[in-house]
Amino acid sequence: QVQLVESGGGLVQAGGSLRLACAASGRACSTYTTGWVRQVAGKEREFVATLSWDGGTAYYADSVKGRFTISRDNDKNTAYLQMNGLKPEDTAVYYCAANRGPASLTRSRDMDYWGKGTLVTVSS
Repeated sequence: QVQLVESGGGLVQAGGSLRLACAASGRACSTYTTGWVRQVAGKEREFVATLSWDGGTAYYADSVKGRFTISRDNDKNTAYLQMNGLKPEDTAVYYCAANRGPASLTRSRDMDYWGKGTLVTVSS
């Protein structure tokens, strides 16, 4: 079992930056692919990024490519999402997720574990 706790959300102006963190605990959590998924109220969850357990392979949604960077520190069992150039359409609840498979598995149904989410609000 893996537990995930997100932090770092908040209110930021358009063009600003935020860094989200996801603290993981549980058996072998450093061997899991980690990912970020976001959801706007009333809409389906949307893939943002995934990163392989060794940090070597990352996938990004086209909407965030070049602006967001996913990373991880396995010594700290923590993953990060650095978000730069934020836009109002990035406003959402951001969820940390993990799965036992490769980083290429980006669908929400591929994720085995979820955090409770952190709200990011970008004002125009």
